[in-house]
Amino acid sequence: MTGDHEVFLFWLENTEADVAGYRIYQSPCESGGDCLYVSVGATDGTEFRLSGLANGVTSYFAVTAIDRAGNESKLSREVVFDTPRPEGFGVILSNSVNDPSQSGFDFSGPAIRPFDDPQTDVYFEARNGVLLMLTPFTDTDIQDAGYASSLDAVDFAPSGGWSPSGSVELVVGHCYVVGTHDNHYAKLRVTAADASRIQIDWAYQVDPGNRELKARPVTNGPRIRRPRA
Repeated sequence: MTGDHEVFLFWLENTEADVAGYRIYQSPCESGGDCLYVSVGATDGTEFRLSGLANGVTSYFAVTAIDRAGNESKLSREVVFDTPRPEGFGVILSNSVNDPSQSGFDFSGPAIRPFDDPQTDVYFEARNGVLLMLTPFTDTDIQDAGYASSLDAVDFAPSGGWSPSGSVELVVGHCYVVGTHDNHYAKLRVTAADASRIQIDWAYQVDPGNRELKARPVTNGPRIRRPRA
């Protein structure tokens, strides 16, 4: 599971009766002569938190089992990799109808910006009792990923299903995935909302094209702004 400067690893318990614990290994690449897996920790449980990692840099991981006699198994065979990314909590955005200067959010900043700022990825608007999150330009995508108990419940950006209008209705507790114009993916979760403002948690993948999906096209020409009602 992806974190901010950290990853969380989970695995199934070894079924042998004399298992004493597990050792965790990390490598900069999957396989090959330069892909040395180095031990980075040990535990007697089946999960491990590895901190102090660089955001935007992919690492590969493996686990071994250790028995009470000190014998160690081979590295786990599954290919496991992850790319830490920055995140934030409790960001307040205002309704763009009433306070346009505080309604937009730039994931790469991160920064609160006016809804029509060229760096704004999404902005909040409420009209006639309907709460919306919108993308100000046609080269930015958004979709509702549904209810989730936390921001971490959504760990991969989708390959399709984007809103054709560039807008989604906001629901407290729902997560939303965003594809930015410059080939990055982000997500947000609404933690509180009313017609005047919303509060969100967010995460942004600084590694271009990452969440293991096709790379997004980068906008080279003029960006096209979506019309506002």
